[in-house]
Amino acid sequence: MSALLAVDSPRCSASGLRTDWTEAEARALYELPFPELMFRAQTIHRRHFDPTEVETATLLSIKTGGCPEDCGYCSQSARHKTGLKASKLMEVEAVLAEARRAREGGATRFCMGAAWRGPKERDLDKVCAMIEGVRALGMETCVTLGMLEPEQVERLADAGLDYYNHNIDTSRSFYPEIITTRTMDDRLETLANVRAGGIKVCCGGIVGMGETVDDRISMLVTLATLEHHPESVPLNMWNAIAGTPVMDKAKPAEPIAFVRLVALARIMMPESVVRLSAGRDAMTDEWQALCFLAGANSIFTGDALLTTGNPARDRDAALFDRLGMHAAEPAEKPAVPPTSPAEVAAGPALV
Repeated sequence: MSALLAVDSPRCSASGLRTDWTEAEARALYELPFPELMFRAQTIHRRHFDPTEVETATLLSIKTGGCPEDCGYCSQSARHKTGLKASKLMEVEAVLAEARRAREGGATRFCMGAAWRGPKERDLDKVCAMIEGVRALGMETCVTLGMLEPEQVERLADAGLDYYNHNIDTSRSFYPEIITTRTMDDRLETLANVRAGGIKVCCGGIVGMGETVDDRISMLVTLATLEHHPESVPLNMWNAIAGTPVMDKAKPAEPIAFVRLVALARIMMPESVVRLSAGRDAMTDEWQALCFLAGANSIFTGDALLTTGNPARDRDAALFDRLGMHAAEPAEKPAVPPTSPAEVAAGPALV
């Protein structure tokens, strides 16, 4: 069977999904004539998802700046002179207030990010309380806290965490060009710990940092050859941030090249939600429409992500209306959603 016809190969995992993709196969798919690539991606997308439905999530930085890592793309590294002031971990009540606003704005998943190499035990107490409170609001939960040990994964799982985000960022070969304080294997170890702990995995990468097309394809092959595909795959376009090392090598992704990457992610990881993440504020409506056609079915809503901009909710609503698409409804809604931190604390834990 040729690489071009390998989409439905019998070489599958126990889940029925292929986990043995090669970079040659992935490159052959990526280079298909654009109409053929889009047709294949949309055909696979329709097998697993409603093509008119988009998951909406909101991302909040619960602890900004001061990170000891040297990730060359990140404004939050203490090693870079980006002008970003470090903050302390937010209080639980303040986070839940933001979660309620996100829910009222239509978000079904609430994601919380902290600029750490890894969380300290005293910090996990607060984070677990945040997770429990957000779940009590009837929303899915996701956190990104850096590297995790198995015991920390267990604590997060006990709090009811739905997803853990830990991106691999780029290809194995390009990785040392942007990060030296932890390795690709460190990241994969955290992903394995999260998976073993029963938490769903959210893992993707960043494009536009000076990597090649082959690096982008290799990144997706790394994800598609994990024993279990990530349930959520965020694709980020790097935002220019003065003071970061990547500024000297960055080159924005060309729109059609980015759409091809979305289509490749959809073909190789058919059941994963593919999210348009950072950088969407630089996309035209037509660019986003092509991404949805290629199989993207999740976005972040709200005016800001961790430290970068994002399209306003009214712009997203107008785009959905023009395309005849709609935001996904939450899987479950509490009969009487709690409206205050006290009610959250007193209410029964959701599982």
